[in-house]
Amino acid sequence: MIRVVLVDDHAVVRMGFRLLLQAQGGFEVVGEAADGETLLRELPQWAADVIVMDLTMPGLGGLETLRRLRSRDPVPGVLVLSAHDDAAYPRRALNAGALGFLGKRSAPEALPEAVRAVAQGRRYLDPQTAQALALSQFDGNTSPFDALSEREFEVFTRLARGRSVQEIAQALSLSPSTVGTHLYNVKQKLGAGNQAELTLLALRWGVIEA
Repeated sequence: MIRVVLVDDHAVVRMGFRLLLQAQGGFEVVGEAADGETLLRELPQWAADVIVMDLTMPGLGGLETLRRLRSRDPVPGVLVLSAHDDAAYPRRALNAGALGFLGKRSAPEALPEAVRAVAQGRRYLDPQTAQALALSQFDGNTSPFDALSEREFEVFTRLARGRSVQEIAQALSLSPSTVGTHLYNVKQKLGAGNQAELTLLALRWGVIEA
């Protein structure tokens, strides 16, 4: 029996994933969380084998949660689910410690397959994500966000979604001045002058959805 924790800020999504796994057999959903803070707080009592986690959540967010999970011992395998097709997200999720990445547009039967792979310690990428990552290496169409550090990318995506410096600082447990420094570096690296230009860049490259 594979013990699974579901992390998504939409209760109906968690319910759908739970029913899908239970219908397959061999899975037990031992915990659910709507955000990264709850996951990090409750994880020790769940003794999970796999965490199935969305990237876009209120509060910490998926990438920051992955970063903080790396300091835990032991750490369950993490399967990230995301609606983002841009190669920047799966690349950063894998670099941050995720073992698998599954697009939310994948066929329903892909979820149990992905959870089994991660539970066995194997990498899992859905075909569309694997192709996007492979093509990004060879077609020369590199993302401008590749120049951003992990923290800078996290600040950038939150700012592009309309969050204030104060809100970002609170969510990431940083000082506003530190967030301001990251923001300055982001603007310099991306050649953007203000928040509106950053948002347009994020929309153009599919990092956020309109």
